[in-house]
Amino acid sequence: MNLMIVEDEIRILNSLANNIPWNEHGIEVVALAENGLEALSMIGRRKPDIMLLDIEMPEMDGLTLAKTVLQQEPNMKIVILSGHDDFPYAQAAVGLGVMKYLLKPAGDDEILKAILAAAEEIREELMEKHSMIELQRKWHDRLPQLQDDFYRNWIQGRYADWELKKHMEELNLELALYTWFAVAVCEIDPIHEQGERFTSSDQALLQFSLECIAAECLQHEDCRVFNDADGATVLLFLGKPEEPAPDIIQRINVHVPRLFNIVKECLKLTASAGLGTPGSWEHVTLSYRQARRALQERAIYGNEVFVPYLDVTNMEQPFHYDAEFEKQLEIAVHTDHAATVAELIDCYFKDVYSQAVSTQKVYEHLLYLSSLFTRMIQSRGWSMQEVLQEDYSMLLSFESLLSKEQIVEWSKRVASRITQYRERERKHSSHRLVKQMIEAVEEMLGKEELTLHTLAERLYVNPSYLSRLFKREEGKSISEYLLKRSMEHAKELLYSGVKVYDAAEAAGYRDVSYFARVFRKYWGVAPSELKKQERSVSPRLM
Repeated sequence: MNLMIVEDEIRILNSLANNIPWNEHGIEVVALAENGLEALSMIGRRKPDIMLLDIEMPEMDGLTLAKTVLQQEPNMKIVILSGHDDFPYAQAAVGLGVMKYLLKPAGDDEILKAILAAAEEIREELMEKHSMIELQRKWHDRLPQLQDDFYRNWIQGRYADWELKKHMEELNLELALYTWFAVAVCEIDPIHEQGERFTSSDQALLQFSLECIAAECLQHEDCRVFNDADGATVLLFLGKPEEPAPDIIQRINVHVPRLFNIVKECLKLTASAGLGTPGSWEHVTLSYRQARRALQERAIYGNEVFVPYLDVTNMEQPFHYDAEFEKQLEIAVHTDHAATVAELIDCYFKDVYSQAVSTQKVYEHLLYLSSLFTRMIQSRGWSMQEVLQEDYSMLLSFESLLSKEQIVEWSKRVASRITQYRERERKHSSHRLVKQMIEAVEEMLGKEELTLHTLAERLYVNPSYLSRLFKREEGKSISEYLLKRSMEHAKELLYSGVKVYDAAEAAGYRDVSYFARVFRKYWGVAPSELKKQERSVSPRLM
């Protein structure tokens, strides 16, 4: 919980900020203000959850500040610390929504107890806000999207058997009632550039229209409608135990042509589809691939066709990518697991070479693997040539890789280059931010308030992230470094003849006595004694 303290008496302000062990109770003092106007200017930047404030202050009194703040931030908790024991003040505070009204001089324990009560009330409100009813409502709102994501991942073969069963139960999909599944993939046929009503730029919109028409047309059938990764409309037909596979095919052959007729009537365009073979739920991924392959045959048969996979089984088997292999390879590359990368590539090519394939087929597999590497590099905005260096030329001409060993080693080397480049980029980014922070400290020293939050605001980064990064790169916390630089700066000023009061202010301390205690603890000598040493040394130096 973040706490802001507003008090016009500096001594009391510093005492409240420094004498109460806030951090031990999960409270962080994020801002100190001497009047209401100053507090208002800081609220938007510091985002306090709780405000501890006085009533009598210059510029703007505490009740006016409380009223203004609660209008802007109704969830903020306010605790008033006042010297007025008059009932009207307390009554006005309660009427505004102030949580607690404490009378000066309240003890530290009493103040801490009031702030902790405010923090607990905030936590209870957050828990109530995110109650089970609210979560269930959000879950049901997102359920259709989550179900579509499940179907999309299912047809891509991205689930193990146990994952399929688990997700089916979680997403309220009553698929256990069905024993037969068949996939059809539909697309709007290619549009001529000279079309009067639509052009090729409208393809995505028209494909969405096809999906909407299919969902409406088949809403009362045992069929699930969604889109795949390419935007094509997928029809997952379901069959119950008492419905044999031939009956499913007959039902599909009735519904899909009917869908084509509706599309033609509504959009004045034609559509085509490919159909995979029916099978159990473990067969769905293969049925989808078969449907995609069958749909490609419209290049031969023309538009407005419904091609079952059985018509193309005599053709060469399609190249099937391995979704699980892709996922494991990308994870291994970007988590610096070099041994796992090498093992995955070895296993991949072992499988390739175990088949009686031509050299051209091997290059097809290599092209597929290189496309994975290209995606890893370009998705992060890196330069292909900069990452691959001399291996870049081989990417453009695989014929220069003449043997199995060369192909396998090149693949491993490219994966290694991606890993090494990623690590260099990470370190460079970290060093650059830490350097900017150190430069900002030097610029702000003696001029601006020097805290983790002011530095984070200046660099436009999250304070927690900046703190962790600095600790990792420099081996010390930011608070230790800021204390070191402020104490060094104060010492330099005192040696140069600056008064103790001015040195304290330049080091960011409003309370001189508190500054003196911190200075003595850090240097082992009081600021005033250091001044005396400076005066005694100066004549001898002259």
